[in-house]
Amino acid sequence: MAPHEPPHHERDPAGPSPPGGLLDLLSVAAIVLDARGRIVFWSPQAEEVFGYTAKEALGQYAAMLVRDQHRDLVTRLFAEVMSTGASWAGAFPIRHKDGSTRLVEFRNMRLLDDLGDTYALGIAADRTTLQQVETDLALSQRLVSQAPIGIALLDPDLRYLLINPALERINGLPAADHIGKHPHDILSFLDVATIESAMRHVLLTGTPVIDQYTVGRTPADPDHDHAWSVSYFRIEGAGGRVIGVANSVVDVSERHQATTEADRARRRLAVIADASARVGTTLEVEHTAKELVDVAVPDLADIATVDVLDDVLAFRPTTPSHDPGPEMFRALAVTAAYPTDATAAALQAGDLATFGADRLITRCVHTGQAIVVSHADRNDLQHIARDAEAAATFAQAGVHSYLAVPLIARNEVLGVLDLLRARNPLPFDEDDVLLAGEIAARAAVAIDNARWHQSVRNTAETLQRSLLPGHPPPLNGLDVASLYQPALATQEVGGDWYDVIPLVGDKTALVVGDVMGNGIDAAATMGRLRTATCAFADLDLAPDEVLRHLDKITRGLEHYIATCIYAVYDPHEHRCRIANAGHLPPVLDTADGHRRLLDLPTGAPLGVGGVPFDTTSFELWPGDRLVLYTDGLVETRHHPIDDRLNTLLRTLDEPRRPLEDTCHWLLRALRHPDDHDDVALLIAEATPVPPRAPMSTSTGRPA
Repeated sequence: MAPHEPPHHERDPAGPSPPGGLLDLLSVAAIVLDARGRIVFWSPQAEEVFGYTAKEALGQYAAMLVRDQHRDLVTRLFAEVMSTGASWAGAFPIRHKDGSTRLVEFRNMRLLDDLGDTYALGIAADRTTLQQVETDLALSQRLVSQAPIGIALLDPDLRYLLINPALERINGLPAADHIGKHPHDILSFLDVATIESAMRHVLLTGTPVIDQYTVGRTPADPDHDHAWSVSYFRIEGAGGRVIGVANSVVDVSERHQATTEADRARRRLAVIADASARVGTTLEVEHTAKELVDVAVPDLADIATVDVLDDVLAFRPTTPSHDPGPEMFRALAVTAAYPTDATAAALQAGDLATFGADRLITRCVHTGQAIVVSHADRNDLQHIARDAEAAATFAQAGVHSYLAVPLIARNEVLGVLDLLRARNPLPFDEDDVLLAGEIAARAAVAIDNARWHQSVRNTAETLQRSLLPGHPPPLNGLDVASLYQPALATQEVGGDWYDVIPLVGDKTALVVGDVMGNGIDAAATMGRLRTATCAFADLDLAPDEVLRHLDKITRGLEHYIATCIYAVYDPHEHRCRIANAGHLPPVLDTADGHRRLLDLPTGAPLGVGGVPFDTTSFELWPGDRLVLYTDGLVETRHHPIDDRLNTLLRTLDEPRRPLEDTCHWLLRALRHPDDHDDVALLIAEATPVPPRAPMSTSTGRPA
């Protein structure tokens, strides 16, 4: 908009409007001749066309402007105009002041003043300039009308002045329905507020907007999304007058579709990579299922659940495929992208539910094929949800699309990954089925590995606990408490053990050991060593002798080695004899509050051979405690063992608790969730005993 122009909406429609620029571009000259052919009026533009100033031209005969060979014709035409009043138009070569000949186009007509005198008005323009303007206009018209891209011109008030046939086809409306209307009257199917804002910015600043994307639907194709590249630029006339804003529109739907497909492919690869990194980080079934749903939400679904056949988890035979009856599922994990009642309507982790053969989840495990319901109505939800109430909740939550993907590992269907969409407006499609199937296949292997590991682990733990002692019988002069804890991070059973063995003469043997390795083999080896220890203890051998015999047995157990502490306490002598086979030192916690690690000869682990063992003796009085433990209690991957042993002593500095409570307190205080070793812990406290009766010298029995 030129600086001197008022805003368009402030102009008075009945008042003067700004001049157009076309006449200035053509430099149209006005000349008036009297009845004798003399020049009586001479416009400034005439000087541009003919070269003569008004002073030089006024009073001269107009015939001087034409070549001699044309003067008779001009004189005749002038007389005809003056006598008949008929207008005449044509082009004549004229003589310019500089001596050159130029072709000028004329429009001539007769004028009559109030005195009855007649004059001739000549309107003239340079023919070359006129032809150039005509060519430009024709070219512009053809470009606009025949261009394969949509073109529109809007005035400063954003009313359509012109649209070409291509834009008619894009918008699905004829040009007549556009003219005089605003974009918001026509483009209701697009983000018209953004479009008009961009146009106003271009009008105000003159800075064009190039290649801006917009996506939507038009009356030309109301069932499919299209993408357009739109550009806006200000149109100015001569003198900088703002004519309006031009809009070009190019349909780039194919390019947009290709970009969208590439983005979806990248997203699929990202989800698959994420699943590979995040699913199966542990050998716990429930944790693996939780990792799977966390990967699926929100990239693939709004709500995701993992439901596994209960028979599969229990390693029971599954339903034959030729007899597809109802199935019992156990929910392992459920998650949602946002708080929603639909989560509560799904099975919660740990829930058991039976689904009939008509349910889609049951059909999925029976067929081993993915089931997709792109547009789920209320009837579909009845076959998806566990019951009618849950189906109603799904409907209220906006669930509109469903996908069930079987979890298959080693040709066995384990269960189903269920996916639901509610807020996500897109239905599940074939690409989603492929992506869900890919991550489900990877997760199924991890879940299957976890369930087999869990089964083996449960078997090993059962064996381990069966091989550990129960509650010891009442002991003279000694109270004991014990605890066994499998590894927290892997739930892996190792070869840790403890034992409390009553001996003759009110003595008690205390044993803590650790077979290197884990699993059933380690547990079985531990059982053999514990049995052997009990046998040697009954022989009333010295602790170092017991360890020597155990070392010999361990060397015959293939590649296994073990550490062990063996101690014998005599309550009548208040003395404890102890030997160490490569084990961490016990803690002596005296009744007067002093705590220290026993300084024992370390010895070599059982199974190494060739290294002697030593027996050490120390006093243990009523109220004193001896703490025996395996390395899983104190060792970590990130701290020196000396620091951890000092931490053990500091932990025991807490107010003294009962023995059982002390066991659990130490476990809570010292264990970390990522610890990868099991723990055996044994605490013995000396108690007062009555003095023994004197022995008869003749019978060897108490007198």
